[in-house]
Amino acid sequence: MSEGRQRQWRFYLDDMTEFAEKVLAYTDGLDQESFVASGITYDATLRNLELIGEAARHVPHEIRTDRPQIPWRMIIATRNRLIHGYLGIDQDTLWSIIQDDIPELVRVLKDAK
Repeated sequence: MSEGRQRQWRFYLDDMTEFAEKVLAYTDGLDQESFVASGITYDATLRNLELIGEAARHVPHEIRTDRPQIPWRMIIATRNRLIHGYLGIDQDTLWSIIQDDIPELVRVLKDAK
């Protein structure tokens, strides 16, 4: 992509939806203990959580403001915590995000388009 051409913000919402759906697919049928012990699945899931936040960072501020139902700050903060590994990753919080927040995020992202 050329530097002079900006990607449309809607594509970032599509990316966020795709990454969130991958998180759900990767963790389907797992409990927290199995997930944490899963190796590649754990790593792939974390990577997609990071990518959700990275895509969110590229959505313009005015679009984020117009869509307050999407927890932009939480998404970006989660990305930062995962990428930088601040004080380690709390497995209970991570599992809660996967089980509780990601399904809701998929729904609101699809409604936000």
